[in-house]
Amino acid sequence: MITFRQAVPADTERINEIYSHIHDAEEAGQLTTGWVRAIYPTRATAEESIRLGDMFVEESDGKIVAAGRLNQDQVHPTYDQVPWQFAAAPEEVFVLHTLVVDPYCSGHGYGPAFVEFYEAQARLTGCSVLRIDTNERNSRARRMYARKGFREADIVPCVFNGIPSVHLVCLEKKLG
Repeated sequence: MITFRQAVPADTERINEIYSHIHDAEEAGQLTTGWVRAIYPTRATAEESIRLGDMFVEESDGKIVAAGRLNQDQVHPTYDQVPWQFAAAPEEVFVLHTLVVDPYCSGHGYGPAFVEFYEAQARLTGCSVLRIDTNERNSRARRMYARKGFREADIVPCVFNGIPSVHLVCLEKKLG
C-alpha cells in the first residue's frame, strides 16, 4: 500500500540513502540526473527541507521509496527568465523540487504517484499552476512529466544548487 506524509527528522537517513543510490547509479552510467555527489542533493538538502516542513515522503508497505519538496518557492532568478504560458501570481504557483525515487525501487509507478500527490497538495493549497524543473540530461524525468501533462516552457542555462553549466528544463501545468 502506498501512502504519503510529511517527512520528519527520523526520515533523514533514508532520504539521504536514496540520494546516495541515485549518485551511485549516475556514476555507474545507469541513470542520468545531472546531479553531483557532495554538491546536490546531500544530507543537508534533506535536513533543511525537513526543518522547513516542505519535504514529503512516499511509502510502500511502510518503507520510504520516494521523497520530494513541495512549496511555493520558485527558483530565482532562473524562473524569472522563463516565458511561462500560464501567468500566475506567486501565491497561485506550487512547485515540486528534488523528486527522488530510490533506483532500487523503480518501475513500480512511484514517481507518477508522487506527481499525483503533488497535484492534490496544490489543490489543497488553492494553487492552480504547477511548476517543476529538471536537468536537460534527465530524459527519464522529462518523459514522465510529459505523460503527466506538463509542458516544457523553456530550457535555461544556469548554475543549479552549486552545479555549473546546467541546462534547466522548466515545466508547467495548469490545473483544471
